[in-house]
Amino acid sequence: MFAIIEDGGRQYRVENGLRFRVDLRADAEEGSTLTFDRVLLANGGAASVVGKPLVDGATVEAEVVAPEEKGPKLEVQKIRRRKNSRRHTGHRQKHTVVLVKAINVPGLEVVEQPEEEKPVSEPAPAAEETAEATEEAGDEEE
Repeated sequence: MFAIIEDGGRQYRVENGLRFRVDLRADAEEGSTLTFDRVLLANGGAASVVGKPLVDGATVEAEVVAPEEKGPKLEVQKIRRRKNSRRHTGHRQKHTVVLVKAINVPGLEVVEQPEEEKPVSEPAPAAEETAEATEEAGDEEE
């Protein structure tokens, strides 16, 4: 089951248990709950529920994991040629990290799909083992 939500002018594809970053929420505390009510689309394995523009009554609940986390450093350098004019500045955007706890969509049909079991493959034999097996095969032929 997944949903597409809108927050801060950006869209996020979220699932239960997904950890993602949103813009800084100054009032958020670690362990508190955020509710995203701008759900654009939801899917539970069957037909999708598409909002026009939003799905009525749909919410996504998330728990705050880290109230403030810094993003990567962006460096900006402006140079005016032949003028001996340079400016060097930097910026680090702050984010709030959240963990999705629940996706609530009224009228959404949730189809549980069993996870496919992958066959367990045996590890490839080491080089020494292959050399020994080749020698043994040669001995058997003689």
